[in-house]
Formats: sequence, structure tokens, C-alpha cells
Amino acid sequence: MKSVRIPDRKQIVGRAKGAFVGLAIGDALGATTEFMTPQEIKLQYGVHKQIIGKGWLYLKAGQVTDDTQMSICIGRAIRDSQGWNLTAVADEFANWVKGRPIDVGSTCARGIRNYILYQTLEAPPSRWSAGNGALMRMLPVALYTLGNEESLDQYVVEQAHLTHNNPLSDTACIFFGRLLHEAMMGGQLGPLLMQTKGFVNEHPDFCYDPYPGKSSAFVVDTVQTVFHFLFSTDNFEDCLIGTVNQGGDADTTGALAGMLAGALYGVEGIPKRWLKRLDSRVYSEVDALAEYLVDHSPALLSLKN
Repeated sequence: MKSVRIPDRKQIVGRAKGAFVGLAIGDALGATTEFMTPQEIKLQYGVHKQIIGKGWLYLKAGQVTDDTQMSICIGRAIRDSQGWNLTAVADEFANWVKGRPIDVGSTCARGIRNYILYQTLEAPPSRWSAGNGALMRMLPVALYTLGNEESLDQYVVEQAHLTHNNPLSDTACIFFGRLLHEAMMGGQLGPLLMQTKGFVNEHPDFCYDPYPGKSSAFVVDTVQTVFHFLFSTDNFEDCLIGTVNQGGDADTTGALAGMLAGALYGVEGIPKRWLKRLDSRVYSEVDALAEYLVDHSPALLSLKN
């Protein structure tokens, strides 16, 4: 029987931290240009490449939005429940909304409100819930299910359906989880590209080459934007700068591009000037959660024993 080769813990944890910190960096960088067009960004910033806050939410430099905050909610729920617990995830979301976050998407708000009022753990299927709100927060599930695609598929869809019950959203969440698993287990850009080409052949809605140039909150536009900049660059910085200068839903496209690029290139691939600007409390928490989730992945624990 062929043995499964597991990269050493340091490498896996490094890439997991790169993914979670990268998500927060992309969120903080992209929030500045959210809802702007590429032309407006060019006129105001030339090339936007510094974490300066501002934007339509009037953020402080290094402040993050719902993308990072909802991801942290899922990570906390897994940690505090010592395993996957959908009700704990919903409770974290509910407490987050009650704390009056700076931003929350309408579909997320509706799903969380229904949980608060009726304890609903699954939103009804809807063609109108094909936004990127479930995709943007799925990273902790991918970290915790590392080594187990079956659990990934189940948990990532369960967390999605709290607010977004749509086949396009489900498909995107599952595939981004697969890419993250590949990257964290040592995958390089070439194999991830081949995997993505196979995915696009199977799901042509997400075809990104040629790039359509849209970066809205529609999950297809989001995925196309992230793939275009991830696979047309070869480092974290260029990937992120290209993504957020596309504007549109730039905090989310930035977060997702940062998540995948961070998993590929590790924390060491993230520019130090961005790391220094990220809210230090956020940095500390996502760094610790990434390590916890990988170290407590049931599949990895079973392989080590």
C-alpha cells in the first residue's frame, strides 16, 4: 500500500497562516477601492497598493470588513466547540450582527436574522443568493478539513446554506476548498492551474479566460476575477494589486485572492509593509486560528497516529 506523504507541520502551518493572514490583508487593501471602477481608481490613486483604509466605509488603515470577521466567527466556533458545530457557527454570526459590524451583506443579514428569530439553519434555495458571501468566509472549514474532501464538501455547504443556498455558490465554495487543500499540502501554481482548467471545463459558467472584466459580488464574477489575477501573476503582491485595482467588490475579491495566494506563497510571500499595517489584533487572531485549525484537523491527526 502506498503511504501518504504529508508535508512537515511547519510547512502546512506556514501556508495556512499565509492563507488566513492573506485573506485579512486582501480585505484591508481592497476595502479602499470597493465599488469603484478601474478608471476611478486610476484617477484617484494611480495604482492602489498601500493599506490606507478610507473607501466608502471610511475605514482606518488596516481595518478589515465582514469577509475577515465572518471567517473569524467560523474559526472561533470550531475552536470553542472542539469540532464542527453548525449551530455554534450560527451563534457566532448572530453575536457578530448584534455587535453592529461596520458592514454586512444583505443576503448574510437576512439569513442571520432568520436564525436569530426562528433558529433556521438553512436558507431556502434561491436564484438570488448567488452572491459571494458564503465563499468569502469558508477558509476555516478548509483548514479544519485538511486531508478529508468528504468533510470539506459537507461542512463548506452547510456553512454556506446558513445564508446562501445556491448551486453556483456551493460549487465555488467546494472548489476553493479543494484548491486550498492542494496549496497547503505543497501544491504549486502549475498544478493548481491544471486543476482549475478541469473545473472550468466541468463548470463553464466560471470560465475566466478571456477575462470578462467584471468584479461584482455575483459569485461567478468574483471567481473569474480571482482566477484571472491568481494565474496571471507569480507572487502575492502582484496578484493582490491587480485584483483590488479592478474595483467592484474589491474587499471580497481581494480577500479571496489573498487567501489563495497566501496559501501558495506563505506568510513570507506577503509584503512586510502590508503586514505592519494590518490591525494587530486581527493579525494575532487569524494567525492563531490558522495554527489551531490545522493542528486539530481530524484527518491529519489520524494520519499522524
